[in-house]
Amino acid sequence: MEISAAGRLEVRITAADVGKRVSVRRVNEDGDTAEKFTDTVGVLTSWDDGVLLITRRGGERVPIPETTLVAGKVVPSAPARRRGPAASYEELARVAARAWQPVESERLGAWELRAASGYTKRANSALPLGDPGLPLDAALAAVRDWYAARDLPARIQTATGAEGTQELLCAELAERGWTREVTAGLWTGALAPVADRETAAEVRLDRHADRAWLDRYQRKGLSEVALRVLGSGPSVWFATVPGADGAAPAAIGRCVVDGRWAGFAAVEVDPAYRRRGLAKDVMAALAGRALAEGASAAWLQVEADNAGARALYTGLGFEAHHAYHHYRAPEAAGASGGHPGTGAAASGPV
Repeated sequence: MEISAAGRLEVRITAADVGKRVSVRRVNEDGDTAEKFTDTVGVLTSWDDGVLLITRRGGERVPIPETTLVAGKVVPSAPARRRGPAASYEELARVAARAWQPVESERLGAWELRAASGYTKRANSALPLGDPGLPLDAALAAVRDWYAARDLPARIQTATGAEGTQELLCAELAERGWTREVTAGLWTGALAPVADRETAAEVRLDRHADRAWLDRYQRKGLSEVALRVLGSGPSVWFATVPGADGAAPAAIGRCVVDGRWAGFAAVEVDPAYRRRGLAKDVMAALAGRALAEGASAAWLQVEADNAGARALYTGLGFEAHHAYHHYRAPEAAGASGGHPGTGAAASGPV
């Protein structure tokens, strides 16, 4: 908190600081807690009618009445990461998009409109990475029209929690009635430590997902469109740990190598084979292949409530880089258009 030369706490932020990362302390108005003050750090996304709205790293929006403030200041962006590869949000967003490509896309200024017959929200949402070339309301109307023409709900993928992410856009969408449907994390880590692990299981690597791999994949009823999305990316590899006696594989995984990056997804293990280290074996085999192609850094996506996957990836040296969200247009709420992907894969696009 900001402290004056006289030793007093001071509020050193104003409405002119909207869009900046701030740290504030306020009087706790909740009589049920023994703590007198509450501290909040995040992006100041608005300051209207006497209420500050701060968006935290994970996307949570915290309203704070200005009458409760006792201290506040603008703070630097998050310090440089001490583990894993350094990367900007925009770099990772573009790498992730190339690893899970739609079958149809169109530019709206610096936004990309993406569609794949409803297979996963990531391949069926607008990715805003700059100015759409239109006022926001006109851009949102264009997004709604584009998806309506394809009988799909209009969605926009946003991010929070890192330098250059979109806390302000998230606030604008929420104010216009767009509903946040999904929050997940994009994590990064060094690739070599993943590859260095000795594998105990036989892991087969292939360029294409064969019938056995697809039999283990949790998203069932895959269409030709879904298979095209699964196979998309600069250099795609599928890993399989064979099951016993010709049964479905004991474990599978997918990796896309793109320059210095290797992106992991669809790491899934048959429940009968869990707690044997097969997920790590799959990732080690894929990481070794990626190293051979020149990659040095790794990324993956994990949902916030997937405790098992989070523990696995933390143990392999991954840590959160930013959170991402999918916002759905208000007129699409409750509609049945599209076929968004589901499933409890250890990692993978949503």
